[in-house]
Order: sequence, then C-alpha cells, then structure tokens
Amino acid sequence: MQTASPAAATTLVARNRSRLEALARRIADDTGRSVEIVTADLGQPADVRRIEDLLRTDASITTLVNNAGIGAAAPLLVSDVDKMQAMIELNVTALTRLTYAAAPAFVARGEGAIINIASVVAVAPEILNGAYGGSKAFVLAFTQSLQHELAGKGVRVQAVLPGATRTEFWDIAGQPVENLPQGIVMSGDDLVDAALAGLDLGEVITVPSLPDEADWKAFEAARAALGPSLSRDQPAARYGVAR
Repeated sequence: MQTASPAAATTLVARNRSRLEALARRIADDTGRSVEIVTADLGQPADVRRIEDLLRTDASITTLVNNAGIGAAAPLLVSDVDKMQAMIELNVTALTRLTYAAAPAFVARGEGAIINIASVVAVAPEILNGAYGGSKAFVLAFTQSLQHELAGKGVRVQAVLPGATRTEFWDIAGQPVENLPQGIVMSGDDLVDAALAGLDLGEVITVPSLPDEADWKAFEAARAALGPSLSRDQPAARYGVAR
C-alpha cells in the first residue's frame, strides 16, 4: 500500500490497537515512512470529536481517507433499526464531521486530498440493504458536491466505489465472502492500488472494477442532462394537472 512519498508520515485510526500496530509495522517496513497510530471508535461521538481536533490542528496531515464503515445485507423488514442507526452514524455522520474538520485546513494551505470510500451500491441500492445503500449514496453525492465547492482551491477530492472486496465486511454483514461468486470479489490490495491510481489520474469518481471509463462518463452525462428539467413551474404533462 503506497499513499505518499517515503518521507511522508501516516496516521492510522481504528478501534483495534493490535491490528493498528500490525498494519503500522507493515507500512513502515514496506515504505520506510513513520507511522503514528490513534485508537478511536468512530461510531462514538467523543472519539469522532477527538479525531476532528487532530485534523484541525495537525498541519502535517495532508490527506484524509474516510474508510471507516460497516454494512448490512439483510432486507429492511428483518433488520435491527438500532444497528441501522449505528451504521448511519459511522458511514455518514462520522465521515461528514471528519471532512468538515479537514477541509478548511486543507483549503487554507492550498493543498490536500480527501478520499471517501463509498460503494457501487451508491448507484445500485437494490443489491444489498437499503439503509447501507442509502448511506453510500450520501457519500457519493457529498463527495461530488464537495468537489464542486472546492474546485480551484488546491484540494483533490475523490469517491471510491468498490464492488465486493475480500475483507471482513461480509462476515460483519452476515454474508461470508466465500458465498459470493469469486469472479466478482477483488482483493483489498488491488482495490487500494486502483483507488490511488485513480487519484493520480485526477478521477473524482473511481470505480475500480469498471472496465470502460466511458460507461461512467455516459452515466454522469445522462444525470447532468436531467438538470434543466428537474425544477419547473408546472407539473409534467403526464400527470394531467398543468394549468
């Protein structure tokens, strides 16, 4: 995993300290870069505020990767609403607050990058749990709006839309990755490499599995073409209520 030059430092944030330490050793061994670890549960408001303070005050932080998140595969009618709320707090609220903490500092310095990990379910919410799909649709829309707002300010913004990835996500969601067709499952390392390559290419939206970038551009063009018709002073004729 390569996220910066060998001279750059990396700060890792997660709940599990032993896993953080193992990852820190791996990054240090592979890149020669110093690694700081911060134990925090981004599902807890107090811990989120602690990381917000770090982002606001540590000028050495030049890239924010919002990767913390959980998912769900169960249909709405059999889902635990409290678990869905906790998922939204992590996938949406924490990501938003950390971005709001980092962005002003990056803009003030005229450089930085914000990478938000969304999912292909952002544009295909029928695939998994609706609350999960909705949370990732938020990440996509939020990132696109952020890119529009920060254009020309020296801050790169990217949303990454992974498909199925070989991580513990699936076990937590209640659907082991071994049960999926293996032809649709990407390794975590390949996902990271593709995401960073997309950032280097200047992509605002990176879909690592999508073979032809033109397909995404066509999707975006169709969305943009709707714009002039989305708000008018009269209902569409098909509703039979125009005056």
